Amino acid sequence: MLLDNTLIKAALLGAAFLLSVSGCTTVDPSGNPAHIIAWAAKQDFWVSNIRAGTFRLASFSRGAMVTGDTMVVYIEGDGAPWVTPYHPPRDPTPQKPVSLTLAAVDPAQKVVYLGRPCQYLDAEALRNCDSAYWIERRFAPEVIAAYDDALTQLKASLGVRQIRLVGFSGGGVIAVLVAARRNDVESLITVAAPLAVSEWVVWHNASPLIGSLDPAELGENVHLPPSVHFVGNRDKIVPVSVVEKFTRRKGGHMETILDFDHDCCWSRDWAKLLGRVLTREVAK
Repeated sequence: MLLDNTLIKAALLGAAFLLSVSGCTTVDPSGNPAHIIAWAAKQDFWVSNIRAGTFRLASFSRGAMVTGDTMVVYIEGDGAPWVTPYHPPRDPTPQKPVSLTLAAVDPAQKVVYLGRPCQYLDAEALRNCDSAYWIERRFAPEVIAAYDDALTQLKASLGVRQIRLVGFSGGGVIAVLVAARRNDVESLITVAAPLAVSEWVVWHNASPLIGSLDPAELGENVHLPPSVHFVGNRDKIVPVSVVEKFTRRKGGHMETILDFDHDCCWSRDWAKLLGRVLTREVAK
């Protein structure tokens, strides 16, 4: 199971204490899942679990009771860093969930953050979660199908017709692959995402992600919604060349941000970057 109700309640109770100590709700979340949940609660997100396929995905939602025809869904990156190039983390839950920090500043009325498979699990559930889903099968067909299912469930529960997808790092790969399956995604944004997976693996001289899909290999008959792909010119994890290869094949607007790397400084400047995207959409 995902983090149990006792832990969630403790985190929510702790949020008030953390607020009184810090005096500020804008500090990025970091540390264990309970700290992250507490931080999310201070940003008015409600924590729940979505059963999608064989997975349970952590879902943080805001604005469920307000009116609105579109929901914005942020998909988390691959999670905790690898201990060494040959040793993946035992728990893929992100220590610093970048997508959550982006979601927190999004001005949309209905915003949802989705974790990745095997993230935000308690110890028992994590032991039963196949590590392939944060290693070679992180973009497997069954993973993409699960997110497709989760979006359909969220649409029904929030009463919306359209979706804007935003994905950070590996979450951007999933966002593209899900958007390719649906006709209700009005726009797509990726941030520091390895959109040409095979190219990215070669660039890192890493083992192929056997069983994973590659957005750059989508068929010519697949048409993606209007898309913006951000990448930092100092990113050593997802270089500009990987995103360029994808946009040459599948289109979309690529924007290279000077002095940004893989983590810095998307959270700090997201309000400005997102505003630029929205202004461009209105102008069209």
